[in-house]
Amino acid sequence: MKKVTHADFGELYLKFGPMVLRRCRFILKDEEKALDAMQDVFLRIIESQTKIENLCASLFYVTATRVCLNKIRSDKLRSGPDLEVFSEIIPDKFSEEGREKIEADMVLEKIFEYRDSKDRLISTLHFVDGLTLEETACEVKMSVSGVRKRIRELQSFARRLK
Repeated sequence: MKKVTHADFGELYLKFGPMVLRRCRFILKDEEKALDAMQDVFLRIIESQTKIENLCASLFYVTATRVCLNKIRSDKLRSGPDLEVFSEIIPDKFSEEGREKIEADMVLEKIFEYRDSKDRLISTLHFVDGLTLEETACEVKMSVSGVRKRIRELQSFARRLK
């Protein structure tokens, strides 16, 4: 694999930066921490590029998730236990919101249980990160109609589970 140049880095930053920042904002719920985490994501990927064969959207997405969760974990270790933050991350299993989250997680697991891993990525990019069908298709290197068909199939399956 060739070494990433400054121009390549700029391209990667423009292509994947918005998605990474959305993911960091979603997890950290703090703009400043999200921006720091986004920079960490790009640094980690660029530093470990000799081990990486393909720089794709899912690599940036997974790395962003891991960086953010590590930041949350390290913040907790430094500041000690904060029950309010824990209750936001892990809802009380007896609360209404907690039950709904557990039920939603179970439905999602059922939906993706026998599906291609690309379906999970498509769903995340489109529904969680807010990418359009065209942007999602570009990220997963599929046609827009292919992405639309997979989303329709997933939605249909989810309706049947209810």
